[in-house]
Amino acid sequence: MNRIKNHYFEGERILYGIKDAELEGITFGQGESPLKEAKNIKLKDSIFKWKYPLWYDDGVEVENTTFETMSRSGIWYTKNISIKNSALQAPKLFRRASHVKLDNVHFSDAKETMWNCDDIRITNSQINGDYFGKDSKNIYLDNVSVIGNYVFDGAENIEVHNSTFISKDAFWNCKNVTVYDSTIDGEYLAWNSKNIKFINCKIESEQGLNYIDYLEIKNSDLIHTDLAFEYVSHMDVELNSKIDSVKNPISGQLKAPAIGRLIMDNSKIDTAQTRIVCPKIIEKINKSDLNQESKD
Repeated sequence: MNRIKNHYFEGERILYGIKDAELEGITFGQGESPLKEAKNIKLKDSIFKWKYPLWYDDGVEVENTTFETMSRSGIWYTKNISIKNSALQAPKLFRRASHVKLDNVHFSDAKETMWNCDDIRITNSQINGDYFGKDSKNIYLDNVSVIGNYVFDGAENIEVHNSTFISKDAFWNCKNVTVYDSTIDGEYLAWNSKNIKFINCKIESEQGLNYIDYLEIKNSDLIHTDLAFEYVSHMDVELNSKIDSVKNPISGQLKAPAIGRLIMDNSKIDTAQTRIVCPKIIEKINKSDLNQESKD
């Protein structure tokens, strides 16, 4: 096993192709692709200052390491990588990587990060940045905080536990998403998606949960959520809280203790295809009511 400790490197591809190595206390200064094509390396207590540090690598373990702002586009085409207890400050950090395991990491600028990746596991971490996880698949999150819009756009096969999302347009164009025991706060949640489940969740979303095929929600609260479920088919929704308003679900069943405004326009949908179980509907509007409103 090759061991390098407490060293400063500069220069392009300075350790290109290194194999079976332990690197500790290393600072990689200016110079692109310092560890390109590396295999079976362990990296600890180190710093990356410049671009493209880990490209085309296989078998990388990283601990207590900092990826500074200019180490952007840092981990592309790499597989079998784990990172823990580390600060990830650079944008566009992961692309087309696979078998990625992250624990106790902080993405301070996750803009356009984790795109087109496969087999991702993230635990006990913080993510800040727009368009995280775009077009990736086979994703597991537990105890993760996400602050940033358009998270997981176009992603597939996502399982989330005990997490928080503050995100406009989260889970758009997705397939097979299950979220447990989590909080979601943001407009236009999960449009144009298929097979979406929320179990034991709290959701706040303006015009959220629209244009979905197969939506399941159980033991959850929709707090201050309006114009929900528009053109949702095959819904199975059981809520603990009042919904501000519901508009034109296509089919399935909705159970809620109260609905502020229920809009069922039979010129747009077959209203017989949706069963509404609700003891308190404050206002119900049908097609004729909508036509009258437009005249007024």
